[in-house]
Amino acid sequence: MKTVHLTTAQALVKFLDNQYVERDGVETKFVEGVFTIFGHGIVLGLGQALDENPGSLKVFQGRNEQGMAHTAAAFAKQNNRKKIIACSSSIGPGAANMVTAAACATVNNVPLLLLPGDTYATRQPDPVLQQIEQPTSLGITTNDAFRAVTKYFDRIVRPEQLMNAMVNAMRVLTDPAETGAVCIALSQDVEGEAYDYPEYFFNKRVHRIARTLPSDEEMKDAVELIKKAKKPLVICGGGVRYSEAGEALVKFCKTFNIPYAETQAGKSATKSSCEYNLGGIGVTGNLAANTIARSADLVISVGSRLTDFTTGSKAQFSDKASFININVSRFHAYKLDALSVVGDAKATLSKLTSLLKSAGYKSKYTTEIAKARESWAKEMEKLAAYSYGKGFKPLIPAGNKGSIEEFVKLYGTEVTQVSAICAIRENIPANAIITGASGSLPGDLQRMWTTDTKDAYHMEYGYSCMGYEVSSALGCKLANPEREVYAMLGDGSFLMLHSELITSLQEGRKINVLLFDNCGFGCINNLQMSNGVGNLATEFRYRDEKGGLNGSLIPIDYAKVAAGYGCKTYTVHTLEELKRALRGARRSKVSTLIDIKALPKTMTDGYDSWWNVGAAEVTSSKAGQEAYKKVIDNREKARKY
Repeated sequence: MKTVHLTTAQALVKFLDNQYVERDGVETKFVEGVFTIFGHGIVLGLGQALDENPGSLKVFQGRNEQGMAHTAAAFAKQNNRKKIIACSSSIGPGAANMVTAAACATVNNVPLLLLPGDTYATRQPDPVLQQIEQPTSLGITTNDAFRAVTKYFDRIVRPEQLMNAMVNAMRVLTDPAETGAVCIALSQDVEGEAYDYPEYFFNKRVHRIARTLPSDEEMKDAVELIKKAKKPLVICGGGVRYSEAGEALVKFCKTFNIPYAETQAGKSATKSSCEYNLGGIGVTGNLAANTIARSADLVISVGSRLTDFTTGSKAQFSDKASFININVSRFHAYKLDALSVVGDAKATLSKLTSLLKSAGYKSKYTTEIAKARESWAKEMEKLAAYSYGKGFKPLIPAGNKGSIEEFVKLYGTEVTQVSAICAIRENIPANAIITGASGSLPGDLQRMWTTDTKDAYHMEYGYSCMGYEVSSALGCKLANPEREVYAMLGDGSFLMLHSELITSLQEGRKINVLLFDNCGFGCINNLQMSNGVGNLATEFRYRDEKGGLNGSLIPIDYAKVAAGYGCKTYTVHTLEELKRALRGARRSKVSTLIDIKALPKTMTDGYDSWWNVGAAEVTSSKAGQEAYKKVIDNREKARKY
C-alpha cells in the first residue's frame, strides 16, 4: 500500500481539495476554500498546511468568526448546497463565536464545515491559553458546545482518526436529508503531527446526490388522497429550491389547477408572476395565500419544515384539512400527522403528476385563485403609496405613537418602510439577489417582494439570526459575482454584526447594504406593546431622569460608519432620495450602504394569521389581559400535533 507522509492538517487540506458532488450527471467541486481568522490554536497547524500547499483551495480572511461562518453558509445556500467554504478558528472564543452560525446552518439544513482548533490531546501543557477547565471532566472543551447545534461532531486526537472523521463529515454535508453544520475539532498538537496516510484517502471522491423516489405504496396513498380533495393547496418550501424543482412544481399545479403558496425558504424557486402563485403564507404571509389556506381541504407540503410561521402556529388551516408532506427527510415528512411521502421534490412531483394525469384529476377551483391574487395586488398598490402626511396613521396600531413624531423631528424623514420596499423592488436589477434574516423586514418581504428570477430571494428565517444579513450578502456575491446583491436589514441587525462588510471590500466583491434605521428593535417593540407590555428596552434611547430607558432617541449616522470602512454611502429621507441612491449604488464599484431613515410603525402586520406567543396569564394591563385571552382562544383552535 502506497502512503503519503503528511501532518494531520496537511492531510486535511489535501483531502478537502479532492471532494466533488454530482447530481443529474453534473459534477461540481465541493470545497471552494477555507475562511479563517488565525489564532494560536490553528495558525501553526492548518495555517501552515494552507500556506505551504493549499492546492486549488482559496483562503479567505474573516473579521468575525460568526460573520465568516454566516458568509460560508450563505455561499452554500446560494449554490443550492453543491459548494461550500470551510471555516477554521482558534481554540476558545474564536470557536465559541461560530456556535451561533452552526445552529443557524443546522436549522436551515445548509452544509457548513467548521474546523476549530482544540486543546492539546496530550494535555501536558494544560490549561493552555483560552482553555475552559471543567472539574467534572478534563475531556470537555469549548468545542463541546457544538454538539447541540451540529449534525455531526468529531474530535481529532490522533492523526489517523482524520480519515473516518472526514469521510463521515462528507457523508452528512452532502446528504440532502441530513445536512447541516459539521464540526471537526482539531487538537492543536495533533494538527502538526505526521502519519503515513494511504494514497487512496486522497483520491478524487464524488458524492452523488441521488433523486430518491418514495415507495410505490406512499405514491398510491398520495394519489388516492389528492383525488378526494376539492380544494387542495401546495406549500412550496426550501426543498423545492434545493432540489431545483420549481418547474416541476409549477407544472404540477397548472396541470391540476392547484394554487401554491411560498415559505421564506421556498420563495424565488418559482416565478412570482405565475398565475398559481399566491405568495407568502402564514404569520408573515399575505392575504391571498392565507385566505385560500383557510378553505383548503388538503395541504400538500413540498420540502418544508412546517414551522410555526408557515402553519400560523398550526391554526392556519381548517381542522378538517388533511396533509401530505413530500420531503427527503422522514423526520419532516411526519409532521402534522401527515401522509409522509419521503423522496426528492423534483422526482416525486414528476412521478405524482404522471400518476394523477392518468387518474384524470382536477381541483374544483373556479375563480378563487385569480380573485385572491387580484385582491392582494390592490393591497400592494396601497402599500406602495403609503406615506407620511395629513391623515397619516401607523400601520401598527398598538405602539408608542409619540416615537413617530419624535423620529420625524429627529431626522426630518418622510419614508415609510413599506413604500421604501416597493421603491427598491422597482429600482434594482431584475436579477438582483436580496438577503435578509430578522426583524420586521422578513415579514414585509415575504408578503411584498416579487421576482421572476430563480434563487433571487435569500432569506434566513429558520433561526431568524440577527447579523446574518451583511455576511450573507457577501456569501451570495461570492457564489454569484455577476449579480447585484442587496442586504436588507434593520439598524439593530447592523449593530449586531456587519464586520464582513470589510471583507467584501478586501475581496473586491461589491455588495449593497440597505439599512432601515427606525431607532430600535421595531419588530419586538411591536410584539411587546401589542401584548400589553410597556415600551421597555426595544427602542434606542438614552436613560431618562428616572433611570429608565425612555429618554430621547439616540441618533446614529450609519453612513459615516460605512464610509470609514471605505464604502460608498448615502443617507435618504424621501423616496426620491432613495431612488437616486439606488441608481448611484448600481454605478458604484465598491460596496455601498444606503442609510434609510424609515418611520417606525410603518411595516405590514396581520393578514389573517396568528402566532402563538407566551403572553402573561397574570397582568394588571387591560391590553395584556385581552392579549392573553386571544392567545388562549386561538390555542384551542390550533392542531395539537
